[in-house]
Amino acid sequence: MPELIGKTLIVLGLGIVALGIVVSLLGKWPGEGTGLGWLGKLPGDMFIKRNNFTFYFPLGTSIVISVAGSLLLYFFLKR
Repeated sequence: MPELIGKTLIVLGLGIVALGIVVSLLGKWPGEGTGLGWLGKLPGDMFIKRNNFTFYFPLGTSIVISVAGSLLLYFFLKR
């Protein structure tokens, strides 16, 4: 049982690293604009800028990522 948990954590970690690399490279893809530039600028994302104060809370983006992750887990872990 501990071996299964260890292998699962390794696979999940490698998957997160791969996803991070893909997302970071999408923004640098030639001819494709900003890649995922819309992510972080969705309705519901709060951005307040004052003289020497900036507050950013990506509520809309967090909801989209949460729903997408939940759907992926639902379809891949469905028994």
